[in-house]
Amino acid sequence: MSWRPADEPTCVERDAASIEMVIEGRARDLGGFSVRRVLPAPKRRLVGPFVFFDEMGPVKLPSGQGMDVRPHPHIGLATVTWLYEGRVTHRDSLGSEVDIVPGEVNWMTAGKGIVHSERTPASEREAGAALHGIQVWVALPVEHEETEPEFHHHEADELPSFEHGGVRMTVIAGEAYGRRSPVKVFSPTLYVAIEAPEGGELRLPEEHEERALYVVAGEAAVAGSTHGPGQMVVFTPRSDPRVALAPGSRAMLLGGAPVGERFLFWNFVSSRQERLELAKDNWREDRFPRVPGETERIPLP
Repeated sequence: MSWRPADEPTCVERDAASIEMVIEGRARDLGGFSVRRVLPAPKRRLVGPFVFFDEMGPVKLPSGQGMDVRPHPHIGLATVTWLYEGRVTHRDSLGSEVDIVPGEVNWMTAGKGIVHSERTPASEREAGAALHGIQVWVALPVEHEETEPEFHHHEADELPSFEHGGVRMTVIAGEAYGRRSPVKVFSPTLYVAIEAPEGGELRLPEEHEERALYVVAGEAAVAGSTHGPGQMVVFTPRSDPRVALAPGSRAMLLGGAPVGERFLFWNFVSSRQERLELAKDNWREDRFPRVPGETERIPLP
């Protein structure tokens, strides 16, 4: 498919009511590198079960430097970092120690409580580490918020990858377009990585109530407007827009079934405010499990 501008008349007529809102990523300094914080946003806290969405980088760090996220706790959610570039060593209180690399999934379910660290390996620091990726938190349904913590690693060839409308897709978690990821999720989930080196056309999966598209690179044209890097387009439920992707575009499709209201404090997510207070006390009093081999910890804000 050839790239067509967003003001294509037929696109405007068909898709006029398909966009609920557009969220602009906001820059956040994490000490040495910046991220684009997209969710939670002031007017949109979640999309499906996705309660947190950051784009890290792209950044090239000076020789000898790297990312060092010291041990910190989570409750009530699952986390995953999808990398485009770089390598990050994940360690957690279950004893897991795995490098996150592009194309693979390391899915951590915090449940009632887990602690982990994320660091750039020494081998990556020598030449100057590069880092670019998407980090998300997926809120667990109320009945699973206190589940036992888990960690699962999936190689790239385990994930469904296919071409749809000239667009390359990888189902990271949940299901889309008749494919299902092996990643264990607790509610209907949509999470798909999109690559359009030659451009292409995308139609949204109809089985998911809430859906959004985040543009990482290039452009996405929908409903008579063009959206670029750092923008998340949240679609109206039950709409059927056509999304045209410019050559060289890269995006993330996310959403699923709503999980209801969630409260957030720091790295804690819960449907109950009092549960956040308990998590604060537990971290302050060092009652969370520890990460083997790690002696540092991030203090409660």
